[in-house]
Amino acid sequence: MTNEILTIKDLYKEYVSQSERLCVLKGLNLSVQKGERVCVIGESGNGKSTLLNIVGGIDAATSGSIVAGGREISKLGEKDLTEYRAKFVGLVFQFHHLLKDFTALENIFLPAYMAGVPKAAAMEKAKKLLADVGLLDRADHLPSELSGGERQRVAVARALINDPELILADEPTGNLDPANSAMISDLLFDITSRYGKTLLLVTHDMALAKKGQSLYEMKDGVLHKK
Repeated sequence: MTNEILTIKDLYKEYVSQSERLCVLKGLNLSVQKGERVCVIGESGNGKSTLLNIVGGIDAATSGSIVAGGREISKLGEKDLTEYRAKFVGLVFQFHHLLKDFTALENIFLPAYMAGVPKAAAMEKAKKLLADVGLLDRADHLPSELSGGERQRVAVARALINDPELILADEPTGNLDPANSAMISDLLFDITSRYGKTLLLVTHDMALAKKGQSLYEMKDGVLHKK
């Protein structure tokens, strides 16, 4: 009996302009088990972020199949795709993308409230997650009043607020100094394990990539098991 949460088959992604056709993903295949923590290593610009954007429903593949949680992503209508992005996946980017005029607590709270969770329940969950990442004492601080590492910890908590099954992390430590990089990487693996989440993380940092249970290298548009 299979326990796959994500299955990617023959995934292609091309970008076409007037002057050239660029094929970034070239028949990529990947299978991820529920609760698994998978890392993809590779140089910048070779398609790692493109892969996550397609899995996250932000971008569309040129061809191929992605089945996530039993759903074929390319066949979802706009309403179902919006719900998939809001509730099935949680996203952590290299840059935190926090709303600058909202506090740390409000940044975590908003995605749940916008997804229809009652205000009191959403706020309570946001407070718990903020405590989980060690920042409850910074709840009322704006992003500009937080350090780079603190902002990324808020972003990790925000990714978990709607209880997604799959966390997608795109170079989550790429914009941090070594000390904060180590702290964020430990936090990501610890908190996804604690909450029973599946993690798909892409990075150019081999030290970070080795923390996963499965390691792949992105090369020439396909994944190679390490």
